[in-house]
Amino acid sequence: MRPTILNPIFAEVEALKGIGPGVAKPLKKLGIARVVDSLFHLPTGTVLRHNVAALKPSDSGSNVIVMLTPIEYRAGRSPRAPFRVEALDGEGTHVSLVYFGRNSGWARKLFPLGEPKIVSGKLEGYGDSLQIIHPDHVLEPAEAATLPVREPVYPLSEGMTNRRMAMLAAQALERVPQLPEWIEASLLARHGWPTWNEAIERAHADPGDGKARERLAYDEVFANQLALTLVRASSRKRRGVPLNGDGRLRDALRLPYSPTGAQRRAIAEIEGDMRQRAPMLRLLQGDVGSGKTLVALMSLLAAVEAGAQGALLAPTEILARQHYDNLTRMLAGLPVTVAVLTGREKGKVRESVLMDLASGKIDILIGTHAIFQDSVGYKRLGLAVVDEQHRFGVAQRLMLAAKADQPPHLLVMTATPIPRTLTLSQYGEMDVSRLDEMPPGRQPIETRVMSADRLDEIVEALGRHISGGGQAYWVCPLVEESETSDQAAAEARAAGLKLRFGDRVGLVHGRMKGPERDVVMADFAAARTSVVVATTVIEVGVDVPNATLIIIEGAERFGLAQLHQLRGRVGRGEGHSVCLLLRGSLLGETARARLALMRETNDGFRIAEEDLRLRGPGEILGTRQSGEAGFRLADAEHVNALIGPATADARLLIDRDGGLEAKRGQAARIALYLFERDAAVALLHGG
Repeated sequence: MRPTILNPIFAEVEALKGIGPGVAKPLKKLGIARVVDSLFHLPTGTVLRHNVAALKPSDSGSNVIVMLTPIEYRAGRSPRAPFRVEALDGEGTHVSLVYFGRNSGWARKLFPLGEPKIVSGKLEGYGDSLQIIHPDHVLEPAEAATLPVREPVYPLSEGMTNRRMAMLAAQALERVPQLPEWIEASLLARHGWPTWNEAIERAHADPGDGKARERLAYDEVFANQLALTLVRASSRKRRGVPLNGDGRLRDALRLPYSPTGAQRRAIAEIEGDMRQRAPMLRLLQGDVGSGKTLVALMSLLAAVEAGAQGALLAPTEILARQHYDNLTRMLAGLPVTVAVLTGREKGKVRESVLMDLASGKIDILIGTHAIFQDSVGYKRLGLAVVDEQHRFGVAQRLMLAAKADQPPHLLVMTATPIPRTLTLSQYGEMDVSRLDEMPPGRQPIETRVMSADRLDEIVEALGRHISGGGQAYWVCPLVEESETSDQAAAEARAAGLKLRFGDRVGLVHGRMKGPERDVVMADFAAARTSVVVATTVIEVGVDVPNATLIIIEGAERFGLAQLHQLRGRVGRGEGHSVCLLLRGSLLGETARARLALMRETNDGFRIAEEDLRLRGPGEILGTRQSGEAGFRLADAEHVNALIGPATADARLLIDRDGGLEAKRGQAARIALYLFERDAAVALLHGG
């Protein structure tokens, strides 16, 4: 239960003065729903203004404070045209105050003709004249002294002004309680950090205050590492069932190639963990195509050999059925019963699976979230494998672990290579195995970047590719933040390609029903179609060796990790594979750097490190972490610099300073709730 001391700042944002429906909407776009959200919505820069008596062209580009007298209104001929208030300064210099949108009434109210006003804003040249677009402050002359020369600038959304955001922040700061110190004393002194209360005030007052920002970033990283440390400690205290397989099933498995050294090493580490009474908690990292499925299969077979059941959890139905098909094929002829359970299985089919699972007839269950619902019971769950770990939070994987009388061993896998820094910050409670070798036969993928202006040439090249017996993916981007925009883009592209190639083109997107998607992908896998147009639903779990070309439209809109995942859909057979990244004409520096790196390397771990540098830790995995809070105050540099000290301090708190029950621990408990890293701890302690 959240400490009562935090209640004033965890109130709804409407508790602050001046928050009606009109203000709540733009705040929601910024992710501000509670008072604490406005506290953590820190300014990113500072406006420096200078007072002038008269405006000069040389002042263009600077922020000025000037007294102006409005003399005329000029409305545009259309509703979309800007509304202008023409004004004069003290020496008769003419300037236009420009308002866009439906702001004419507001502008007239602010500027009654003939009444002098103190105006602040960025002066710009417009032809031979001067203008200020949307002045940030308009005051009565008597209020001139209240206008700050230096003012923090907040990230804003449409309908929210910087002045109002600053007023909300000031109200939020007034509600901040005096919090006890949770940082170890010598560490605090060594860095010269202020108290938390002082740090949050200084960070809002001066975005350039490095010590204040560093202190707040450390607190967030520390709370994260403490939560992971507590999860790990709790897991180690619990007693599971040692699983010591005899190798009979694994020895009978007929593999098309010998495992790599990295695969053998990972399998040995997992086997060693499973033999222990303390439940395994291990992360398996591997690049696209590095062979994680084989490692998972060997681990599941070891559990079955020891008389236990195994469960494999996938984030999507496509991936779950892909795993089911692959494992069923690899286990053909072995006395192992494999079943699949997703949201699609209903009625008698679902009842049959549940009965066989509870009786022990099913050895390995593969599925989506459905496999850890309350109605799903196992006879003896010994090992749970979670694929694409970044789609699941700590609380979700603990729910899966709770499906057995004694905690099962837990192996989580990710095909998104993760920088070592983020491995510590997101999976710090786990041991880690890395697959850093590729199985024999995997071909490097040639990556080219092309302008979307050459679309006709690309379609011609696609025609030649499929005429030669090849297959291809065409991926359409998420145009904007909505569920259907990428679907619409994919449908439009598929329609265009069908005009050219007819029924050889298939379409798959996330809003199609499972059976519909399966038919499209089955036709593609069987080469009954040559091209599948898709959204990012094919990011994971699609394996068609004959598909040697992938075209990614609007590539600049994707993150590096997602581009790398999508590229990994090809290069799965013996043929030479190509990835075409189609870019728009307007590229920022970050997008240009991403595409250049994709062209330069196939190394997922290097790409992940660069993704961290370019995007920061919050979005490194290409998707916000479902079930886990991202970092809001700590940027990529902070995480890199502070993860080591924060991890060490968290362990010190548990091992030396008496855990959460001692004085510093009580303060640290407040930090856990403040930064919302309490979910896993609350779950472990029964709420």
